[in-house]
Amino acid sequence: MTISSIGRAMALVTLVSIMLVASASAESKARIVRLSEVQGSVQMDRGTGDGFDKTFLNMPVIEGSRLKTGDDGRAEIEFEDGTALRVVPKSEIEFTRLSLGDDGQKLSAVHLASGTAYVNFRGKKSDQFTLNFGRESVTLTEQSHFRVVLSDKQATLAVFKGHLNVSGQSGPFQVDEKHSATFDIDSDRYDVAKNYASNPDDAWDKQQSEYHDRYTASNSYHNSPYAYGMSDLSYYGNYMSVPGYGTVWQPYFMGASWSPFQDGGWVFYPGAGYMWVSSYPWGWTPYRYGNWAFVSGFGWVWQPGYWNNWYAVPRVVNPPRRTPFPLPPVRGRATVMLGRGLTVNPPAGVAQRVTITPGSAGLGIPRGTVRNLDRVAREVSRNDRAVEVRTEAHGRIAPPSRSSGSASSPSTSSRPSSSSSPPPMVSTPHAPPAAPRMSPAPPVRSTRPH
Repeated sequence: MTISSIGRAMALVTLVSIMLVASASAESKARIVRLSEVQGSVQMDRGTGDGFDKTFLNMPVIEGSRLKTGDDGRAEIEFEDGTALRVVPKSEIEFTRLSLGDDGQKLSAVHLASGTAYVNFRGKKSDQFTLNFGRESVTLTEQSHFRVVLSDKQATLAVFKGHLNVSGQSGPFQVDEKHSATFDIDSDRYDVAKNYASNPDDAWDKQQSEYHDRYTASNSYHNSPYAYGMSDLSYYGNYMSVPGYGTVWQPYFMGASWSPFQDGGWVFYPGAGYMWVSSYPWGWTPYRYGNWAFVSGFGWVWQPGYWNNWYAVPRVVNPPRRTPFPLPPVRGRATVMLGRGLTVNPPAGVAQRVTITPGSAGLGIPRGTVRNLDRVAREVSRNDRAVEVRTEAHGRIAPPSRSSGSASSPSTSSRPSSSSSPPPMVSTPHAPPAAPRMSPAPPVRSTRPH
């Protein structure tokens, strides 16, 4: 097959994949949300008929999906408006509704079958988020943050922020901020308390909320209606202005030969076909909106675009010849991994030091755990070798440096940061691991920036 015929085939596959997702969305007003954190043992049933499969970071979540965690499993699902749903070990949830109303409002419903779920709702008043548990349900139309623990005999609701309206077997009533309610699973009895008991998983939930609060606020796109992934872009990379391309984003630790498509995989979804899943911790938004462009003197950059379309297959502008760009499988439904494969993070609190290599583009760095990541990036780039850094103690979230999420020129981003935060603890390991490579395949070429 010639390069031109491969390019035409790739263009056709890309077009068909986009049309499938767009068609399904237009007809059913379906929505797709993001699996934004995966720690330990987590499985998802995507409705393929194969039951629960191993789950990876950045996998799309569609209506009807079920998710469950093992003894050490934790997961976070991020919605378009920045709402987060988190589950901890020995929990199971089902996404019973992910759709759009007639006026464009986001309608979400999740069923907690067992275990513990945290919800941090950040939607608009016109949006609606419902969590069903036992015989009860909570429907949210204002910003709120709460926890539900469901066991065989009772359910406990604790409200950290906001005021929740509960309906169901116990009848409609309100649970106020800093209050809790306990429900009997086998009857309509319930009790309301003016306080709530702490839970061992509250600290983890708080850390994840703090990460999003700190790094989303520093991103100029955080008010977009499709703001999921903004915190990761602020933490793992930097915006800059490139002549002819405008404001673009680029990950730290790229390395000279890095390509945005060398690590990831194809995952099959009924009704939509194969979707690209990136391995990188920031790898959601740059593969769903806008396009990647290769710019001489800068390397690969992501152009945000206008956020009008959601892509199952990433778009590319002006790639160098023989750029590694994987084609989606044409048949079957097995998950296909490329490069370093798909990502599952270790259980919370395991790593105290991480090794960062040139070309890793953030792989292996738990989010929010390394202080002044921009400074570490300059250290790795200057010496072109791996460094070992200490992570924040006790799961704390590192404060953002002043350059996080901001636009800057290449000359500005290469100078030492003016942040007042102390420098990271950096050392050089003896033998940095080499990144595996994948066979190159020519991508679709375009000569005009989007």
